[in-house]
Amino acid sequence: MAPVSTALTTRVESGSSYQLDADQVQRAASSLVKHLATEAESKNAKSTRQDLLADAGNTSEDNADDDEVPVWLILTTKQHVVDQKKLKPGKIPLPYSLNTSPTARICLITADPQRTYKDIIADPSFPTSLSSRIARVIGISKLKAKYKPYENRRQLLAEYDIFLADDRVITYLPQVLGKVFYKGGQKRPVPVSLVGKPDRVDGKTVKPVKGSGLIVKGGEKVARAVITPSDMAKEIEKSLSTALVHLSPSTTTAVKVGKASWTPDKLVANIEAVTNGLTEKFVSKGWRNVRGIHIKGPNSMALPIWLADELWVEEKDVLDKIPEPVKKERKPKKGSLTAEAAVLAIEGTKDGKKRKSLGDAEDLDKPAKKSKKAESDDLAKEVALRKEKLKKQKADALADVEALSKMSEKVPASIGDKVKKTKKPKVAPVA
Repeated sequence: MAPVSTALTTRVESGSSYQLDADQVQRAASSLVKHLATEAESKNAKSTRQDLLADAGNTSEDNADDDEVPVWLILTTKQHVVDQKKLKPGKIPLPYSLNTSPTARICLITADPQRTYKDIIADPSFPTSLSSRIARVIGISKLKAKYKPYENRRQLLAEYDIFLADDRVITYLPQVLGKVFYKGGQKRPVPVSLVGKPDRVDGKTVKPVKGSGLIVKGGEKVARAVITPSDMAKEIEKSLSTALVHLSPSTTTAVKVGKASWTPDKLVANIEAVTNGLTEKFVSKGWRNVRGIHIKGPNSMALPIWLADELWVEEKDVLDKIPEPVKKERKPKKGSLTAEAAVLAIEGTKDGKKRKSLGDAEDLDKPAKKSKKAESDDLAKEVALRKEKLKKQKADALADVEALSKMSEKVPASIGDKVKKTKKPKVAPVA
């Protein structure tokens, strides 16, 4: 691949730096198209056998045909574009449509009832060139009921080339269709507006009755106007000529802008349109929040077409020093005590009085009367007093024993003999 100079990607020669350099975009597009063509030729030359594992329903870009190899625009921002992932993709009009094949089969997913939109497509005023491409019209309720099994979804994906969906039900489709449609991204449903123009009375828009498809017109409830065949055809053609923007809480957004078989001029026109659409409609703070713009193929390197001079949006985002990491406090589990509560509970049992409950709020809220060091000193004093008391009792007992022994020595023998000879009086038995 031809090297691309990065000096021209930071600032243009004249005017504001927040714009694309046409020469740089042209060089990058030409180099990418040439590289993808060379890569396709070498791949065809090496592959002499047919890949029997190739699945007709596989939507991976790696297994796409050479003419259908996509070209992506990668937008990198300084801050997140959105806070949460949006299920409804945005649309940016393209000068050159990505869906121009006359043989492509289209599946249209509509809100209920589906019969209304089938009749509109079958109307003679509906363009035949477009109605011949719409192979099927299916309502959201029937889609849920019939294509609940995984294998049925895969069969539906392989049967059609393009999927259009009413923008009123587009947010429900990720749950209904699942990862079969949304993992690869090649055949994600394109939103299309199938609602007719709002009814007007005396120059004012009439709001529909809540919970029904009726409106109050002339004091009576009448059916709301349905979209006309010509308006529906225009909305479908407009949706087929747009680039889808899937926003997520990150700093990188990828948008499909062309194909490898296109000329560099076509790619440049679509790149400029998508870049202007992203910075004006989807990226908060516009060009100030853009860090870099690149273009690439499925397996190629990303070629820069614009790089920012600064890495921040505003001066207040620049920090003088690295902030210290914030320590998150762990929340105690249900029924467990905090560290302070556990210490108070333990200290409350040292005096020998057991609390009613360790989780008692009234007991745990009381502050500790003494510190641990003071309590240990009191305990040592108490032990010393007990030892002294025991020593004193032992000394007194020894003194009493010595006194008794001395008294026994002074008693005369005659008195002792008399005591021995003394007999106990006999007690008469009770009759």
